[in-house]
Amino acid sequence: MKNTQGMICMDKLPQRKNIRLKNYDYSQAGYYFITICTKGRQNLFGEIVEADDPVCPKQVMKANKIGKIVCACWNKINDIYDNVRTDSFCLMPNHIHGIVVISEGGQSRPPLPKIIQGYKSVSTRMCFKYNIKTIWQRNYHDRIIRNQQEYLKIYEYMENNPLKWAEDKYYIK
Repeated sequence: MKNTQGMICMDKLPQRKNIRLKNYDYSQAGYYFITICTKGRQNLFGEIVEADDPVCPKQVMKANKIGKIVCACWNKINDIYDNVRTDSFCLMPNHIHGIVVISEGGQSRPPLPKIIQGYKSVSTRMCFKYNIKTIWQRNYHDRIIRNQQEYLKIYEYMENNPLKWAEDKYYIK
């Protein structure tokens, strides 16, 4: 908005909502469930197809070249930080789910937002050769996994996500 002198009033600009927990140290050891969507929820990573298994027919995610890059970059997180590892991962046509584990020790514990920012940046740059300049939405969703029961529930959700694609809140045909 502009004031009477025609200057922009910074305090009147709309503020982005901070979706991280207030006063929580995202560099502390723990398990974090992450969801990152593509910009505009575009189906950039592949498609859900019927599996080639006559004994147990089910739907599976078939990654395209962009999806394969996104997966490879996720796995590279393990090589970058001493005390950070990736756990379960689920690639979907227009989003990913993953679990990031930050452990005690190491030189320093990077905060989760820095880890995700680096992941998004590297995976986007790797896709420049395919004329894709923007992959990700601006933010991401996280959930601190508080116990084994919650971990198992999230793991099962990720495992079954391709089976329920048409019911998924991120589903866009």
